[in-house]
Amino acid sequence: MTQVSISELVAGVVSGCVVSFPTDTVPALAVLPEKSELLFEVKQRSQEKPLILMGSADCLWQFVSGSGDEMRLWQKVAARYWPGALTLVLPASELVPRAMNPSDPTTIGLRVPKCAIAQSILAQTGPLATTSANLSGQPSLQTMAEITMQFPDVLTLQPQEVTTITDRGIPSTVAKWNGRNWDILRQGAVKLEF
Repeated sequence: MTQVSISELVAGVVSGCVVSFPTDTVPALAVLPEKSELLFEVKQRSQEKPLILMGSADCLWQFVSGSGDEMRLWQKVAARYWPGALTLVLPASELVPRAMNPSDPTTIGLRVPKCAIAQSILAQTGPLATTSANLSGQPSLQTMAEITMQFPDVLTLQPQEVTTITDRGIPSTVAKWNGRNWDILRQGAVKLEF
């Protein structure tokens, strides 16, 4: 059982450990982007399924590559739905580690969670590679206790740190830019309006 305080969790992720924390959708497993392969191992996840880069909006735009017009359009959509349960899949810049999306390193999914705990952690760590807290193909775990049992080597928050969980158990909506418009890859908590 590796339940820790927020400061210990931040120190752990900065030193390269896999951690878990609540978000506004389902709890996340997270790691530094350059250590992304650890998430694929822990989850037993296919490398065909990319990870999401979670952080604050001002930190995320450096990880995408687009024209000035595209960037303005993407930022307009982000301003409407972030923080919130929307993942935008955009062309990746050279700053994105290939390990985050081994099968298609040209794209990256970005999200800003609407959850005070997650925002506090991300403000201290910078953007993190994330995925839902579960073994691949199984339902998302909903509590820190369940995560601690399934992933005993992952640092999770002590129960007293998780007083304001807003988890609804519904994953984020995933929208991919196709060069002209948005393709909805997964309909989740947000209904994207064009």
